[in-house]
Amino acid sequence: MTKTIEIYSKFTCPFCARAKKLLSSKNVKYIEYDVTMDQAKRAEMVARAPGARTVPQIFIGGLAIGGFDDLNALERSGKLDPMLKAIARS
Repeated sequence: MTKTIEIYSKFTCPFCARAKKLLSSKNVKYIEYDVTMDQAKRAEMVARAPGARTVPQIFIGGLAIGGFDDLNALERSGKLDPMLKAIARS
């Protein structure tokens, strides 16, 4: 498992902003890739999460989580914190 949290985003994307706000509220650091004008990064995102066409696309420890709704569902179910703690320990 990698120690990173990654988010592929676009400038002015409200769901991207919500995902980043949720992650920041957890006091975790993440790497952001802006795919607004970067076709290579967008292609990388699609390769890592086949079928993904929308942003954000979030990866925790290399695992494709999905978008904001998926991240928020993990939070509501109580599964997000253990995932984030596993990253911090690795």
